[in-house]
Amino acid sequence: MHDTLLLFGATGDLAQRYLFPSLFHLLRDHRLPDRFRVVAIGRSEHDDAGFRGWLRQRLDDGDQRDAEALEELLRRTVYHALDLNDTEAMAATLSRYGDRPAVSYLSIPPNLFEPACLGLKAAGLLEDPSRLVLEKPIGHDLASAREINATLRANLDESRIFRIDHYLGKAPVQNLLALRFGNTLLEGVWERRWIESVDIIVAETAGVDGREGYYAGYGALRDMVQNHMLQLLALIALEPPSNLDADSIRDEKRKVLRALRPMTAADAARDSVRGRYGDGVVDGQAVKGFSHESDVETFVALRAWIDNWRWAGVPFRLVTGKRMPARATEVVVSFRPVSHWLFERPSAERARSNRLRMRLQPEETIELGLMGSLAAPEWGATELQPMSLDLTMSPTPKRRIAYERLMVDALKGDQTLFVRDDEVEAAWRWIDSVSDAWQAAGIGTRPYPAGSWGPPEAKQFLPGTLSGNGGRRP
Repeated sequence: MHDTLLLFGATGDLAQRYLFPSLFHLLRDHRLPDRFRVVAIGRSEHDDAGFRGWLRQRLDDGDQRDAEALEELLRRTVYHALDLNDTEAMAATLSRYGDRPAVSYLSIPPNLFEPACLGLKAAGLLEDPSRLVLEKPIGHDLASAREINATLRANLDESRIFRIDHYLGKAPVQNLLALRFGNTLLEGVWERRWIESVDIIVAETAGVDGREGYYAGYGALRDMVQNHMLQLLALIALEPPSNLDADSIRDEKRKVLRALRPMTAADAARDSVRGRYGDGVVDGQAVKGFSHESDVETFVALRAWIDNWRWAGVPFRLVTGKRMPARATEVVVSFRPVSHWLFERPSAERARSNRLRMRLQPEETIELGLMGSLAAPEWGATELQPMSLDLTMSPTPKRRIAYERLMVDALKGDQTLFVRDDEVEAAWRWIDSVSDAWQAAGIGTRPYPAGSWGPPEAKQFLPGTLSGNGGRRP
């Protein structure tokens, strides 16, 4: 396990909210090497003492039991203010840390990836076996992603490049593979003959406050669908890998992403909805709408099609949005109706098909919706009603921050939960087709009030439990 971490973007929001808290927890729990050290790099002018004081204010929760571990992390941390476009200054400052293998973590905008790589290369910090970690987004489109990947490959090989998607570090996301491949009941029916549709929903109550500039350039399609949601789709749809090593899993994810049918202008109106939230009420609080001169979306609903043997004809509906009524990430797999309905009540038209619902956050729940007669009177044993088989562990175990798992894996060199270059490019290829289709068809954003489930046109993309349609789609 490497014991030097160079953290770029050390004064940014991600570092404050997740990266340094993850390092603090790992150090407290003795999960880091004895000689572990952090080299923090940012734009703000601090000396070591000033940065440590700034960081202490953000990590100190008043718990005396953690005070010793916090002070230990601060003691192991040094800080440098650097202009990442100044290769010579980077090399002169950072070369002193080349005495042992390092992991460099780029929590910076993608337009700075290339100069940061050049500076690290000049400082001798990308030589084997040192590693490089990059935060999403990897570019803005396929062309920019290819440029970034080319720069990376020119400075180090793919086996030492770790592209983070923190969703892959979440235990419930990893459980998707466990459910699928660890249970004959599911693996035997995990294909188009038995599955009618798959829904992936990532709903956020938060808005874009403080990120207006970034969001205006990306929107929900590039910010959420290109990475988090397509990674979930790939994990659900992949073929069984030969084993659970990094390349076997990533090979199968890449095949799924490459099988996504490109969206055309003719498809756009039927298979997509764009939205932007206006004034409304979320969690009992009045909030302002997102106002920007661009037509960027804060909500997107898509119908994706995977053109392969397993999933031909099965719609994968992807829905994500800001300022939704509730925060939720869930996957809903709806199975086809039974081939021949025997019961008078309910009628075949009103019977509810089996549904597997896997909620990943905020609570972890797994529910299997069935039909049964247990709730019927004894003389009406053939009257079926929906039943829910709760497969959830109770109580839900306390989970680590996803970044903690990913930090340890990067330090150890385990790429299983990281994204490979060809996955990134395959995802961008499909996203570009959606963006191009919107432009060609003139698909603009439709308004929706904050605190709602998106524009009215999006109702057909939502599971009945969210659309208020009693479990059936309109």
